[in-house]
Amino acid sequence: MPAHKWTFAPRFRRSAFGWRSALPIQRIKEAISEIRSAARVAPVLGAEGAVLLLEKLSPALEQVDSSSGALGSAVNRAIDVLVPVIAAADVPQAVRDRWLERLFKALQEDQMPYIESLGEHWGTLCVTPELASRWADQLLPLTRQVVQADEYGFFVGTIPCLSALHAAGRFDEVLELVSHVSHDRLKLWWYRRWAVESLVSLGRPGDAVSLAESSRGLNAPEGDIARRCEAILLDCGMAEEAYQRYALAANRAGTYLATFRAIAKKYPDRAPQSILADLIESEPGSLGKWFAAAKDAGLLDIALSLAKNHPTDPKTLTRAARDFAVKQPSFAMACGLFALRWMDAGYGYEIAPIDVLDAYDATVKAAAAAGVPAPDVQARVRQLVGAPSSLIAKVLATTLA
Repeated sequence: MPAHKWTFAPRFRRSAFGWRSALPIQRIKEAISEIRSAARVAPVLGAEGAVLLLEKLSPALEQVDSSSGALGSAVNRAIDVLVPVIAAADVPQAVRDRWLERLFKALQEDQMPYIESLGEHWGTLCVTPELASRWADQLLPLTRQVVQADEYGFFVGTIPCLSALHAAGRFDEVLELVSHVSHDRLKLWWYRRWAVESLVSLGRPGDAVSLAESSRGLNAPEGDIARRCEAILLDCGMAEEAYQRYALAANRAGTYLATFRAIAKKYPDRAPQSILADLIESEPGSLGKWFAAAKDAGLLDIALSLAKNHPTDPKTLTRAARDFAVKQPSFAMACGLFALRWMDAGYGYEIAPIDVLDAYDATVKAAAAAGVPAPDVQARVRQLVGAPSSLIAKVLATTLA
């Protein structure tokens, strides 16, 4: 039977990409799509493709500029997708042994490194406790030698060893390995998290949270530690303590709205208004940035209060004016007016004349829906406009004349 020809394979030859990261990120997404499509029909074929891509990633990406972090994030997301594909394939033990040997060789040759997070999934890749235990036995002697040495050393198999020990149910050995080191290296979260997981598995959640807390420090991933502590407390039914201690740090997202949504989803028994109040209090210098969260929660009075008293992104306010023009026209009109006000005050990113016109048009439409005459709207806008030389005054000069 001829070998399957993967479309992605020739695209990931060694040094296939230049320094720009856009193309390799696109190729990674395409490769993942191809592998997942194959896995839906033939799980073993999909797993073989996943192993092949993981082998090829680092050599292909070695010349790419990864300083922005976008490429590293793309690779980590790919690993998160590919590991379950490999683990789900029902194959003879000999086949899985060969896959693991290939993947461990790829880890050893990962010079940049790009696929180092693969080691965190080693226990999952082993699938069975028996295979995980075999890999732990294989990696443990050198791991113990390196982590207990007085001088700093490195072994690529340290994280895979801890992961395999945990997957094999050898929790006491994980704790022993972490607690008997002769330097501070295993106080780093990336190592100590396996001791935390082992304590949870041993039914000692309180000790797990304490150990995680002691891992805080310079360069520690505060968000990761908070998320794990929060999850432990939630699993124990201690939602109030989880919220008070970790909710804000554990659920920080890319936007203020996403942060609010994440916390509200995780704590459905807590009133959205209470969550929003805590978020606003946590960042007293950025109150206007919580406008979208208040709007999304249906807390329109709070949203308007924030937009009125604190600088708020004008484009966000304009979108709100458009979106609420029919169902909440008075709110929408106020949002449009505040958008013009903050534009006139110099707030907003790269505000152009079209943004002024969009805000004004949205305000007029909302006012019409609210039954407010156009002359009254124009009068309110005139009150907002500052110097005749301002952008708002120039763009709306003819309209307001």
